[in-house]
Amino acid sequence: MVTLKISDIDSKRMLIRVENGKGGKDRNVMLSPHLLQVLRTWWMVERPQGWLFPGRNPVQPMTTRQLNRGCHIAAEAAGINKRVSPHTLRHSFATHLLEQNTDIRVIQVLLGHAKLENTALYARVATKTINAVMSPLEHIAVKLKEMQASR
Repeated sequence: MVTLKISDIDSKRMLIRVENGKGGKDRNVMLSPHLLQVLRTWWMVERPQGWLFPGRNPVQPMTTRQLNRGCHIAAEAAGINKRVSPHTLRHSFATHLLEQNTDIRVIQVLLGHAKLENTALYARVATKTINAVMSPLEHIAVKLKEMQASR
């Protein structure tokens, strides 16, 4: 995430291109419509050049330490008392997809695992193949809209 470039966001195909990710491999992951809106708002406010999330020196990307610090601040602001890290979010992402009965092979590709055994650590039961995958973030966005509408 820290090395995402603006050009890695493909809003036409609703994909994020992850270059040199887990295991040094490139892959595509789904881009939730809600996340696209958040990223567009971020871009309009910050107007980053090159790196989507620049570091203190805009020529360099954000560091993993900055990302971890931001993650901890966000968790604290949300009232989450458990230890949260980007890896925790990655694990939660995979777990939520499994709970939606997403095929474990699809999750394997999304996580960038070379071996299915690594992805299987997230699974306790067999899952069925589904035709479409919806980002867990999109489920949260839908629930937020429902809550706002009911006020």
